[in-house]
Amino acid sequence: MERSVDVIIVGSGPAGYTAAIYAARFGLETVLFTGAHVGGQLIQTTEVENYPGFPTPILGIDLMERMRQQAQNMGAEVIFEAILDVTCDAYPFVCRSEKGVYNARAVIIATGATAKWLGVPGEEEFRGYGVSACATCDGFFYKEKKVAVVGGGNTAVTDALFLSKHASHVTLIHRKNALRAEQVLQKRLFENPKISVLWNSVVKEICGGSEAQNSLAPKRVSRIIIKSQEESTALEVDGVFVAVGHAPQTSLFAGKLRLTDDGYIFTEANSTRTSVPGIFAAGDVADPAYKQAVTAAGMGCAAAIEVAEFLAANETQ
Repeated sequence: MERSVDVIIVGSGPAGYTAAIYAARFGLETVLFTGAHVGGQLIQTTEVENYPGFPTPILGIDLMERMRQQAQNMGAEVIFEAILDVTCDAYPFVCRSEKGVYNARAVIIATGATAKWLGVPGEEEFRGYGVSACATCDGFFYKEKKVAVVGGGNTAVTDALFLSKHASHVTLIHRKNALRAEQVLQKRLFENPKISVLWNSVVKEICGGSEAQNSLAPKRVSRIIIKSQEESTALEVDGVFVAVGHAPQTSLFAGKLRLTDDGYIFTEANSTRTSVPGIFAAGDVADPAYKQAVTAAGMGCAAAIEVAEFLAANETQ
């Protein structure tokens, strides 16, 4: 199947859905491809309490579902597939999905970011068997068990607070002597009797074993090796949750668009325009500074406005 449309949006987080809402309102034929992670990172968040318009917390998955419905109500088409390739050196741009080919007069990249890992021995071996980067996805499985969270930002503290509702104890491990998280989150963390903090510490290895001797059951995490002030100690835990940041999802555009030194898609100052005219980037894939749902949504709005301006100036193409 081959089809021509005004704008293709790649990604379904706050940036992608907001871009779809605005682009459709401009009367543009708008098609959004969700990718494998429908709703982006926000669906991994339990209670969102800092998104404007919601005086009481809303579940991240519910917020993203509302955005999707709003985009569709405005006339945007949402396709639950991934874009596999985008031709950036010809116009119109050719976007190949899992089931079709789309010729687009403009493209908005809103692919977001994915979790970074520690890169220590045992991490990959036990991923899915005690190692996770999604507390809200896997926290339920650690009821009355001991877990560790690695990191010091908002995500790490939020994960620790969430896990304390299930686990018997949560140990937050941070490589520095102060957290980066918002003060309101830090206050909740320090007041929680089920959470302790290990400062100036790093995880050097994740270890495990079978759940029972002579058992054919898969190995699971049983302890981690922590280095603190030149000393190494073992901490017995049943699970390790990694929350040390995210990497932008730019592999689809490597070598096609200009990237920053940190791997984010380069955009012009005060704009969502990329190095290729007609291609725009919004949200975490182009934002190394703020990484918030509300700023991502704002960038999605800006991208749609700039797409409308671009297409109006190139009506004959």
